[in-house]
Amino acid sequence: MPLAQPAASVRLDRLELRILRIPLVAPFTTSFGTMTDREVIVVRARTDAGDGWGEIVTQSAPVYSSEYTQGAWDVATRWLGPALLQCGEFAPEQVAPTLDPFVGHRMAKAGLELAVLDAALRSEGRSFASYLGATAATIPSGVSVGIQSDPAALVETVRGYLDEGYVRIKIKIKPGRDIAETDAVRSAFPEIPLQVDANSAYTLADADILAQLDRFGLLLIEQPLQEDDIVDHAALAQQLKTPICLDESITSVKAARDALALGATTVINVKAGRVGGYLEALRIADLCESAGIPVWCGGMLETGIGRAANAALAAHPAFTLPGDVSASARFYTEDIVTEPAVLEDGHVRVPTGPGLGVEVDLDALERFTVARETLRR
Repeated sequence: MPLAQPAASVRLDRLELRILRIPLVAPFTTSFGTMTDREVIVVRARTDAGDGWGEIVTQSAPVYSSEYTQGAWDVATRWLGPALLQCGEFAPEQVAPTLDPFVGHRMAKAGLELAVLDAALRSEGRSFASYLGATAATIPSGVSVGIQSDPAALVETVRGYLDEGYVRIKIKIKPGRDIAETDAVRSAFPEIPLQVDANSAYTLADADILAQLDRFGLLLIEQPLQEDDIVDHAALAQQLKTPICLDESITSVKAARDALALGATTVINVKAGRVGGYLEALRIADLCESAGIPVWCGGMLETGIGRAANAALAAHPAFTLPGDVSASARFYTEDIVTEPAVLEDGHVRVPTGPGLGVEVDLDALERFTVARETLRR
């Protein structure tokens, strides 16, 4: 589904980038480590039409992907930002083509594109949700639960999220922390929508272990193998009854098309940062919708800036499964927007104000800032 109407053109005067470090409400453990705070880059685009905000969702270390905070900071300040500042007047849809000569660095590109989009749409008084073609006013909220100390602790953690109203549970797994954990949660909650996320922790040699998950009636198993193991994912899919969902492997609409053609996946998790921006994310969702493939919106522990954008994306009709757009309080005691996302009857409301529809709390932003740089035209 093409955009109903492109965004207004703007002239970018300067870019302000900040590295933030925000404490998490509790440690978050996955197969690649434990996080106790969220390091993230926030972008402020200062244009002739007003300001816009974006978020570069890298982590401090290159463990989820090859991208990481200092690398994104370097490429954004040295190459990507200056390239945009030299453009004169341009439409947000031109950000990706302008940055395309620079190989990779999709998360950095996505954060810059979002900031320009927010500025342009605010100037029009148009919401990001309507720009993307979203149709839902609220979206069902799933929660991602990190690896706990033992299966019993995991059950109690899941119980707490179910009591809060979350409509879908995702638990993180890794070798040795998989079958017992899934069994415990499924035994305690036989009817809940449940899925597991391996974050690339297994190999095809683990197929027999992964096949044991079939008995738990899972919605899907997310990214069991390494991101470049597309052929192995296709082979694994022949050995499992549980649908395989790809996450890290899907870096573009081409990657999605290739994975579908090979039979490597029957569900796709779309993360705008991972694929280079929300416009590319929308193209992937359109591809999946045309192919009859379920798609959902993943999360990267975003602040209120990225969380608002994700809510708008997840409200698009192509997104048919509950995603990871949780309430801000799931991860943060204090967010950097004045009205953080909250859970209402298991759903998160899609912002409808101009641009992203959220306002940044500048005092909170300042408190969490550990580095900053301004680029000028």
